[in-house]
Amino acid sequence: MTNNGILLYAEVNRQDYIHTVFFELANKARELSQKLENAPVMAVLFTKPGMLDDYKEGFTYSGIDKVFVYEDERFEKYSTETYANLIINLIKEIQPEIFLIGATNQGRDLAPRISSALETGLTADCIDLDINEKGMLAATRPTFGGQLMATILCKTKPQMATIRPKVFKPTNENIHTETDFIYKPVKSEDFIDNVQLVEFIKGIEDVKNELDSAEVIVAGGKGMKSEEGFEMLKELADLLGGTVGASRGAVDLGYAPHTIQIGQTGKTVTPKLYIACAISGAIQHTVGITGSDHIISINNDPNAPIFDVSDTGIVGDVFEVVPKLIEILKK
Repeated sequence: MTNNGILLYAEVNRQDYIHTVFFELANKARELSQKLENAPVMAVLFTKPGMLDDYKEGFTYSGIDKVFVYEDERFEKYSTETYANLIINLIKEIQPEIFLIGATNQGRDLAPRISSALETGLTADCIDLDINEKGMLAATRPTFGGQLMATILCKTKPQMATIRPKVFKPTNENIHTETDFIYKPVKSEDFIDNVQLVEFIKGIEDVKNELDSAEVIVAGGKGMKSEEGFEMLKELADLLGGTVGASRGAVDLGYAPHTIQIGQTGKTVTPKLYIACAISGAIQHTVGITGSDHIISINNDPNAPIFDVSDTGIVGDVFEVVPKLIEILKK
């Protein structure tokens, strides 16, 4: 069986780093490749001149066989139309079996345009990927409000999916691949500026939000009752060197900003320690925390579903338990 490989989108963020979701996807793509008779794993990269040397090691040690490099000063700013058109042309040229993109803000913007232009399917916001017995990409995502998990097949090529950050882990092996870096020509007419970014202003919640990299997260649900309840959680998180998260229920009630929402419609997190405070444990929330190393839950309902996914459970009033924890930590 011939296979033209798996193509990944290597997103470069505003700080000129490759987004961590790419390395998570690279590790998963290598696993999928083994089920496709070791099909090549490739990447597409848009970068400013002179930056490739900074990125090469990341590709080499992630098991990437080929990187298609588009280099130009104008790639300093992301453009949906420009990036999409160049990727569409590349896909038509190399015809990969599978094209994977991280479900970041940029990825969610880019993927639908590409799939529409190529008249192929797109499974969005996936939490797992596999290859079925027929060699097709089996992409799993939450459906029906998170009540069920659906595994979806795409009958057209390339088979496309966007994948949530943090659902896969980057490799911890010592891999060294002889990566082939292929420069692709860029012409002035490739740059389309129907929409221009005038200014980017970062919100204060985003500056403080460290959920993606936090090793300790203290999260609150509707049972925290108010914004003041979350101030108490922040004090606990600060003492533990962590940050604060929230369930959708708490966000909907205005107790916490949407930027710290965890779960199906928020972030997927993988801290070493996750403390769930007054969170009931609906699947819409727990789907975003299952990668945590250790989950401690505090809830006054002994039958709360959150205890089913917890390593340690404390049945009690969060407004009594958390202050005691804070007192102990301060000592």
